[in-house]
Amino acid sequence: MNLDDQQRASGSLVHRPRHPLVAAAALFSPSARAAGAVVLERQGGQRVRRLISVARAAIRERRRPTRPRMRSVVLTRPGRLDWWDTPMPAVPGSGGAVVMPLAMATCDLDRPIGLGATPFPLPLHFGHECVAEVLAAGEAVRTVRPGDRVAVPFQISCGICPACRNRMTGNCRSVPPISMYGFGVAGGAWGGAFSERVAVPYADAMLVPLPAGVDPVAVASVADTLSDAYRHIGPYVERIRRHPEGPSIILFGAMRRGSIFGASVPLYAAQIARALVPEADVLVVEARADVREHAARLGVEACEPNALGRRHAPLVVDSSADPRGLAAALKATAPDGICSCAGTLHASVRIPAARIFGRNSTLTVARSHIRTVIPRVLDLVAAGRIRPESVTTTIASFEDAPKVLSNHLRGAATMTILIRAP
Repeated sequence: MNLDDQQRASGSLVHRPRHPLVAAAALFSPSARAAGAVVLERQGGQRVRRLISVARAAIRERRRPTRPRMRSVVLTRPGRLDWWDTPMPAVPGSGGAVVMPLAMATCDLDRPIGLGATPFPLPLHFGHECVAEVLAAGEAVRTVRPGDRVAVPFQISCGICPACRNRMTGNCRSVPPISMYGFGVAGGAWGGAFSERVAVPYADAMLVPLPAGVDPVAVASVADTLSDAYRHIGPYVERIRRHPEGPSIILFGAMRRGSIFGASVPLYAAQIARALVPEADVLVVEARADVREHAARLGVEACEPNALGRRHAPLVVDSSADPRGLAAALKATAPDGICSCAGTLHASVRIPAARIFGRNSTLTVARSHIRTVIPRVLDLVAAGRIRPESVTTTIASFEDAPKVLSNHLRGAATMTILIRAP
């Protein structure tokens, strides 16, 4: 009995991978063309040269291996994850480091990627969120040393370009746009977090030491989703406190029960909202019953999208990745309020410009500057103000990575974390 048959028999099969031809067709979709325009809008030559260099190095290693080998989880086709035997990375220059992931987390976007529902070419080294141990560092590295436990932001950033100096680390100007782990050639072929080793090109700029007493497993997702949740709440705390209608926050998750996107961002955001604005009313809007039940276990009110009615708030967060979610979020944004949207894979969506203008509300559609946010999130965890581990639904050994991650893709788990011994 194969994996799909086993999961159907147990009733745990929720999602099915796209047919490889359907997934391949997505590479020519409007969203793929839009994404391609972004990644090639600057430093296209640098991106191409890097991809050529990575490909040539891989070919040389296959013909005449010179480096020790390691295992990496690779998404080879929709729904199929395999161990690949790959060269162990060398320290990338005097300012770089090599780290060993200790706790690796899934992202809300990993299920769509893994099922072939995104415009990212395959194969790709899977995963982009981890906390790790530093194994080796270049001679110019000053802030970390071997043995340190660190958060590894999924975005590549140099720390010294004008964007990084102004805390806009998600758009570092030293590397091509959207350079990141876990997205294959679309992200610049930097490797994936579900690997035995990860190379970090700018160790001082990127790596964030864990505070004493913080469990790596609890904060495995700080490299992306946990920090992404913070950026929807943290910058707006004082503004919503001063709002004439009083502080309240609405967090939109899935608009339909069959959504393949994960639900960690709204659940993390609910915790962060209660920590930063304890006097606020917080509501999660979510079509999936299991996620609403999870919110209730966290002590957060939740309702189905059609039960929201005319309720509105000075801060509304849309992490649905669905045009219907953004439309509902904008409708629920109070006059002089803020709608913070985590983004969408759709090439375009309709925006009710007249309503936004008339209400004098603000819409932000953006990616996070993750490296900038990580220290603030770790401080909240270290102080015991948030418990990200309460959002985790599965913890398993890295040794079982392909099987566990395949179950995650096809199932309904919110957050899966793989761990390995230091």
